[in-house]
Order: sequence, then structure tokens, then C-alpha cells
Amino acid sequence: MAVLSPFVTPSPTALCGLLAEETRLRVFAAVVLGARSPSTVEEASGLPSRTVEGAIRRLQQGGLLAVADGALVPLVDAFKDSVRSAAAQAPPAERLDPDRQRDQVLRTFIVDGRLAQMPAAHGKRLVVLEHIAASFEPGVRYPEREVNAVLRAWFDDYAALRRYLVDTGFLSRVDNVYWRSGGAVDV
Repeated sequence: MAVLSPFVTPSPTALCGLLAEETRLRVFAAVVLGARSPSTVEEASGLPSRTVEGAIRRLQQGGLLAVADGALVPLVDAFKDSVRSAAAQAPPAERLDPDRQRDQVLRTFIVDGRLAQMPAAHGKRLVVLEHIAASFEPGVRYPEREVNAVLRAWFDDYAALRRYLVDTGFLSRVDNVYWRSGGAVDV
């Protein structure tokens, strides 16, 4: 059986768009479930002939249906191909730390530039806190209000985050004035 495949792999967004319309979704489902001609698709989907023909044409143009030996064939591999193609085009994510293990810890807990949750494991928590402490310049004194503003950008519970940073020695505090006192410093 010779199956005609589309020349261009559709994007995941285009595939979702094709199946977002209920009539096209019903037609595609009927073909996936075994309907091989427009008349059997009409019976299986309960849709009128004109609607079925339009949906078949659109699904063929979009790369989800083909005709092989006179029968409609679903191109279900289009989904895998589309996702693989999109993943191959995605640029590699920028590393958060040059060390591979530290980078993995940071990627686990920092999502879209924000701390998703505080790590329970002490070692992982130290990696995350040191990364966040790098937001503060060594030698610069910060009033509590500025520290809160920086930490609020990282985590909703900025007061707890501030406490963690002070308790672990990454920040020091005297009279509501904070400064960076720990962690690695780029020279």
C-alpha cells in the first residue's frame, strides 16, 4: 500500500488547529477507527456529505490524511514527526550554572526565572540559595525594602527566602540593612 505523506511536517500548533474544529476531529477519528471512504466517514461521524468532503480536503492539506490505493489513510505519524521536528528546532536552554549537577538542581527548582518551590534537601537548597544570593553585589549594603523587592521577583514568600539566605550565611543583617556575605563571587 503506497501512502502519500505531506511534503512539510506540520507544526504541533497547526495539528492542534486542524483538530480543534469538531467536524474535522470527528472525520479524522472516523478514519483512524477504520472508515476508508467518504461515505463510510459520513456513516461513522453522522455528518453530512458536504461537511465530510470539506473536512477531508482540509485534513489532507494539513498532512493528517492521505489517499492510498483509493482509500483514506490517517497519517498518525504526523504527530510524532511534528513534535520531533519542533524539539529539534528549539534552541538549547541556557545553562544556569557551568557545573552540570548544579545546573540540573537549578533547572529543577527554578522555572521561568522564578523559584518554583524551596528544595527540601539541604544540599539542593544551598545550591539554589547561592544562585539567588548572586542577585546581590558583594560589598553593597541594601535596605530591607530593596532586598524584599529582589527576593519577591524570585519567590512569593520572600520573607522566608530572606530568612533562609541569612540563616545559611549568604546574606548578613544588622539593623534592617543587608549585604552579601557568602557564596561564590565571579572575579
